[in-house]
Amino acid sequence: MTASPVRNRKSTSEGYRPRLISTVGAKPACLVNASVTYVGDDKIYAFGGFDQFTDEVYNHVLRLNLATRQWNLVDNYGDIPGVRMGHTACLWGGDKLLVFGGENEHRQHLSDIVIFDLKTSHWRQPETHGFTPRGRARHSAVIYDDKLYISGGQTGHDTVLDDICFLDLKTWTWSRSWKFVPRYDHASWIWNGRIWIFGGINEDMEKNNEIWWLDLRGSPGFESAMTYGSGDRQLVTARHRFPALSSGPQLATGSTGYTANSSVQSYPSVLSSRLPAIAPGSISSLKFHSSPNLPSQASGMHFHAFSSGCMLDFVTPAELSCETSLSSLELDTLRWQKLADGKELYNPNFRWHYCTMNTEGTHAWLLGSPAEAAADGNGVSPGEYLSDVLAIDLRKYGIPGNDLAMDPRSKLPSSDANVSSHLTGIGADLSATFDRPPETGSGADFIITAEPDDMDYETSPTSSLDTAATAEPSHAVSRPIHVHRLILHARWPHFARLWSAQMVEFHTKKMHIPEPYSAVRAFLYYLYTDSIAPHPTHGPSLSDVAGMLVMSNIYDMPRLQLLCVTRLGRELDIEHAAIIWERAATANEEWLKKRAATFCLQNWGRVVRTAGFRALCPHSLIELCSESDTDARVVSGEELELMGQLRPYAAGNRKRSLGSAGVLASGEDDIDEEGEDDGMDVN
Repeated sequence: MTASPVRNRKSTSEGYRPRLISTVGAKPACLVNASVTYVGDDKIYAFGGFDQFTDEVYNHVLRLNLATRQWNLVDNYGDIPGVRMGHTACLWGGDKLLVFGGENEHRQHLSDIVIFDLKTSHWRQPETHGFTPRGRARHSAVIYDDKLYISGGQTGHDTVLDDICFLDLKTWTWSRSWKFVPRYDHASWIWNGRIWIFGGINEDMEKNNEIWWLDLRGSPGFESAMTYGSGDRQLVTARHRFPALSSGPQLATGSTGYTANSSVQSYPSVLSSRLPAIAPGSISSLKFHSSPNLPSQASGMHFHAFSSGCMLDFVTPAELSCETSLSSLELDTLRWQKLADGKELYNPNFRWHYCTMNTEGTHAWLLGSPAEAAADGNGVSPGEYLSDVLAIDLRKYGIPGNDLAMDPRSKLPSSDANVSSHLTGIGADLSATFDRPPETGSGADFIITAEPDDMDYETSPTSSLDTAATAEPSHAVSRPIHVHRLILHARWPHFARLWSAQMVEFHTKKMHIPEPYSAVRAFLYYLYTDSIAPHPTHGPSLSDVAGMLVMSNIYDMPRLQLLCVTRLGRELDIEHAAIIWERAATANEEWLKKRAATFCLQNWGRVVRTAGFRALCPHSLIELCSESDTDARVVSGEELELMGQLRPYAAGNRKRSLGSAGVLASGEDDIDEEGEDDGMDVN
């Protein structure tokens, strides 16, 4: 009996569009250099910043409930910090905001740490030890392994800082400062044992597209816990050792009546004059000179964030018209990919001022407002309020989230029984029992067959498996795959349902899945190992993953579906582009289908010569050809060379990716230096 249910899949023909949320309540003024943080439970907190119209600096705490679309001013208590802008606020422990630094209304730069308890709305200022770093604003901060890493920023006289340090959150002790890279308004994150920095403005006051990273692993300076008063870190208490250099008590500011009571921590030259030492880990950098998918940092409003082993670049509309997009930089390969065109994401009539993400890295929220005054004539100035939120589900663009990303540090080691396995944890053990006949002692007690997809496979009539209910009893099936009912029952919801209902498979201990043998075997191997990662011997190929994508849609397995979309999107190539396009269409994965179609058209001369393209059915061939623009045309290699004489850069990219012929959209033969394709990146 067939194991596939009726393929009554929900239609996604219109594709995914991010959700635009209009808010109500105490909508804040368009704060500049405030901190905006998603804290979970559909809530976003905004703190500090200054009003772009009045230059008034705030210490307000505002909360947006995304479920109710309501902004509220939060009453807060305790050691309330003073007004500030250009600070950072990191979510810590799931229920606290850790605020560092910033600049107050007197243009004095701060280096204090204040903690906001989200449950009690209570502020406290911990007593810190060690060498407190220089006061700064517009720096970056990231929490990892109970350490708060601070890098770069601006300080007095517009000096761009080039240091990095961390605060041990267990002992509240600052490390020394090390020399890194001069940046401000940049983004930083930690992945695979390294701290990465991208974007921002350098000491020449220029935006750049360089990425820097510093190895943290293997360095005692970063990996060892900071001990209070140890080594060359003499006792220095941030709040009490040195007096604040403010000109007197600060008065309450803003409309809340909160007292600006934070200290301006500019310490004697014995600390600030010490030249930072070179960081103990290896420092590397890469400058991207050209790439078909490299977003220009000079145009548009950019927001940089990290998820799933990738740096995400949200290029949103700016005051002037510009190309917008969502792009990703894979940190393992340092390869740029364009995930979505801007018109699919952003309404050109809106301007976005802040971006925040959840800790899982699956969703992002852009906060902003319409670019023009409201049509109701209420006199609201453009950009006056953070009145609107754009909610983006990153999983719709092939971003699986941090929990599913393959971070080697977070994976369990192989067991003693399979030390050399490429898998980890219990999957290494279970994989050794997969598809082994019972006579080998594997304990297999169930048989699964599939559609034969290779003439070398031994096939047998379906009737020999006592599956008389099959529509075509004489149809050949693949050789059997030996599995264990317990594993299938625990890992495959569809199997658990039919087993509980005591369907025919319950009695025969056999099942036929009408999908290609290689895809079915890869699917069952995933149930044993929880992995679809590539491997020279055991890992599924892209063709297998494309088949698994269809099966994940049939059996309603969203986690597997997301893993398949992510790998297919990242490893899309000439040989598999056509089959990935067809399987994505079958599984109703519109983003992957569109991406594969674009890749096929931009590499048409090579794609049409692949076995995957020739294996498409006539209907699919016609549909793939129809993906091109109505005014598109095929150009020859000679014409591409002629175009190359007119614009060497663009033609060079096309010649490299299209081969002997390509499909050009209407107007693409005009001189245009902004032409892009999804071919190989050139760094």
